Amino acid sequence: MSTDGAQIVLVTGANKGIGLETARRLGELGMTVLVGARDKGRGEAAAEQLRAGGADARFVHLDVTDEKTVAATAQWIEAEFGRLDVLINNAGVWIEGMTPLAEVTVQQLRDTYEINVFGVVAVTNALLPLLRRATAARIVNVSTELSSLQLSADTTNHVSSMRLLAYNSSKTALNSLTLMYANELRESGILVNAAYPGFIATDLNGHRGFQPVEEGARASVHLATLPADGPTGQFLGVGEGSSTADTVLPW
Repeated sequence: MSTDGAQIVLVTGANKGIGLETARRLGELGMTVLVGARDKGRGEAAAEQLRAGGADARFVHLDVTDEKTVAATAQWIEAEFGRLDVLINNAGVWIEGMTPLAEVTVQQLRDTYEINVFGVVAVTNALLPLLRRATAARIVNVSTELSSLQLSADTTNHVSSMRLLAYNSSKTALNSLTLMYANELRESGILVNAAYPGFIATDLNGHRGFQPVEEGARASVHLATLPADGPTGQFLGVGEGSSTADTVLPW
């Protein structure tokens, strides 16, 4: 069991993109980074890359849709560290691409929700006992401005024109989960927030994003390192026209 005092952070989907950059940034802050990835080869390579940069990084075989790997991850963290300080639910998919709303299939919805919603619940619930053992645990759920009901209802806002049925609605569901966990854990001191990284060029969007991946980690890192009196139950990130990672976005 680790006794070096470093905070332990698990980042799901951490073998590339925003997840990898988030892990790198937190490793630079002295945290022990657990690189969650479903592909063993890519996960090991990512952890090795982080170690080469000076981080204490460990690969964890974690497929958020596979209950066996979720349970095994929780068991391994308990045996190795006895607690978890930060959970970043970063893994996510955008399956339908720019398919017209009326042509999105029910199967695409199911596959999207399996990772973006059900996987978050599975991982969070499995790791809650370990998060409760931490002095000041943090949970960060990576969302998107496209999930905002308020922005979607505003026909003058560009979000209203981005009608990605499976992706947007799954992230709206994720926002709802964020609020419920925040309220459930409020008295325990565990802060739970949703992060909007900005429109980042990643594999998820075919690298159509306007910003480099280095910018995409700022919101998650900010929320992962909140002080004890930091916010909970908020949607924070890079707002439209803003360069900061602590802008409050509307649900």
